[in-house]
Amino acid sequence: MLPELNHEEILRYSRHLLIPEVGLDGQLKLKNSSALVVGTGGLGSPVSLYLAAAGVGRIGLVDYDVVDSSNLQRQIIHGTSTIGKLKVESAKAKLLDLNPDIQVDVYNEPYTSENAMRIARDYDIILDGTDNFPTRYLTNDVAVFLGKPNVYASIFRFDGQVSVFYAKEGPCYRCLFPEPPPPGLVPSCAEGGVLGVLPGTIGTLQATEALKVLLGIGDPMIGRLLLYNALDMSFDFVKLKKNPKCRVCGPNADIKELIDYEEFCGVPGHDHGDEGSAGAGFDITAQELAERVKTNHLKLLDVREPHELQISALPNAVNIPLGQLAGRLSELNSADDMVVFCKGGTRSTRALELLASAGFKKVKNLKGGINAWAKDVDTNLPVY
Repeated sequence: MLPELNHEEILRYSRHLLIPEVGLDGQLKLKNSSALVVGTGGLGSPVSLYLAAAGVGRIGLVDYDVVDSSNLQRQIIHGTSTIGKLKVESAKAKLLDLNPDIQVDVYNEPYTSENAMRIARDYDIILDGTDNFPTRYLTNDVAVFLGKPNVYASIFRFDGQVSVFYAKEGPCYRCLFPEPPPPGLVPSCAEGGVLGVLPGTIGTLQATEALKVLLGIGDPMIGRLLLYNALDMSFDFVKLKKNPKCRVCGPNADIKELIDYEEFCGVPGHDHGDEGSAGAGFDITAQELAERVKTNHLKLLDVREPHELQISALPNAVNIPLGQLAGRLSELNSADDMVVFCKGGTRSTRALELLASAGFKKVKNLKGGINAWAKDVDTNLPVY
């Protein structure tokens, strides 16, 4: 017997109760439902807000980051007053202010192979609000192993994707993407940017799909992938089929338990405290570079996009965007002492690998990129 709605809840959800497809029975279903939101950033913000507003009785939030001012352009669940606070606590406070009748559980920890099954086991549905491939594959595999729907979404610049991966009724994420892309091929939003309103559009669609699944109404996007482009306001759909050779949900699946997803994808899924680093022996810090440029002739190579130079720049640096570097190596001298940099050190690390493979032996990576220089050397430069 599902718990009944009290008078306050009937008033709160009255616009739902007027919809025949929802009604009182549907609202009781939502009250008795639970959803796990992995990530409380751009996608997790609208997803969790609308699930809470709709009356989903229990919402779990997984994140381990703190609120930063750079988040507020798109992560609308947070605010200026919560900068520096744990994202899960900031989000929980906002959700309970929106709807004090729900339960919000927080998991202030990275979502990993070690804890994912424990965290996800008791929830009816999983919503993927992640921004990296290791956690994306992990979320998929957890959903498959637990037999739960996985409402997937991804965003980049002006583009978004949405689908419902549910191995019991259709394909899973691995059916569509059996292997991750080569490391560095797909830039993150931190590197490539994202239109602030885009996660609102895509996250709201995610929440819609979750509510349809929980209510058992409509036609959830199982076996379909939505492709959205904000610049021309287009919505396209791709039909998806279950892959009989899928290693996780296929009849002859050989992956039976969670694996090392960072190793599988070749990229980190979480901040390990060495962001913007190419590793021991390959890095130079901003302070070290500041000292060396006083006495040594160094070639500075900026691998950011040209429009980023309007934000900040280093004097006498040569700009060759990372995507053009392989075709413009002839413009560089392998005999030069060279320091390569970007915004935060990620693209420059890949540039260093490319240069090293081409025979450049005297190259260092500016750890933390030009943002580290702005923080530690020239505070007149902005951090972005």
